[in-house]
Amino acid sequence: MNTPAHLIFGTAAFGKPGNARVTCAAVLGALSPDLSLYLMVAWARWVQDVPARTVFREYYYSDEWQAVFAVDNSFVLWGVAFGLAMFVRNRIAIAFCGAALLHLAFDFPLHNHDARQHFWPLTDWVFISPLSYWDSRHFGHWIEPVEVAVALALALSILLRFPSLRARALVVVAGVAEVFASGVWRFVF
Repeated sequence: MNTPAHLIFGTAAFGKPGNARVTCAAVLGALSPDLSLYLMVAWARWVQDVPARTVFREYYYSDEWQAVFAVDNSFVLWGVAFGLAMFVRNRIAIAFCGAALLHLAFDFPLHNHDARQHFWPLTDWVFISPLSYWDSRHFGHWIEPVEVAVALALALSILLRFPSLRARALVVVAGVAEVFASGVWRFVF
């Protein structure tokens, strides 16, 4: 799924109205599995001046980048962290790790050739799904509108649950970003 959808899903599932720390933890947890990608792309593009085509066709698939993605996209590592958070009953850590696991749960069945090693360090196996959230060659043209519709429905539910003007503004921004991000994939692929 697009990152804005992950942010909306994570907030809807783990955010708590009236508890900004738990809600922030949910947002950050939902972002965490994609954060390394954003940082590495930004470094390659803006510091090293590597063309986007090279970044997304070569660097993304390199052993070095995939090794980083294996860590932050590991059901095993996030599952252990979530278990520890539950054990110590830390609501902030539960929201953070829970939202990250939810992110992985949606990524797992929706990545084709760009899939990750979701069970590292136990195995380097990669599930190549027949589906892709973005690639029309793998039903992205069907999945994308469903993703957008569900994300916008959840954004509306967040707007109704969260009275804070700041929270509502951020949800609107995430909803607009989701619509924009899905539109980009439609035109690119």
